[in-house]
Amino acid sequence: MSLFIASAHAQAAGAPAPGGEMFQILFLVGLFVLFYFIAIRPQRKRQKEHQQMVSALSKGDEVVTSSGILGKVTALDDNYMVLNVANNVDMKFQRVHVHAVLPKGTLKSIG
Repeated sequence: MSLFIASAHAQAAGAPAPGGEMFQILFLVGLFVLFYFIAIRPQRKRQKEHQQMVSALSKGDEVVTSSGILGKVTALDDNYMVLNVANNVDMKFQRVHVHAVLPKGTLKSIG
């Protein structure tokens, strides 16, 4: 049998390379920093811009809600707004659901 299979000789395990633990820690810190700049920071910026837009809403603004409904703001509360979406049709929405503020006259041009 020894003719076909080479004899396996046990070898002593080599010592791990020094500094391996430090590399792993630096790698994880670097991964977190990369994740922060790719995901967390831009999301916070968008949230801040949206909050500023919602707080700057005023009566008469034309808006689009997150559900796609177009309307003109007729009344505002701390958390809610009333949109006029058609003649004699008013709907109440939460202010946070405003997707965008449209330029004046957009609703008339859409028709």
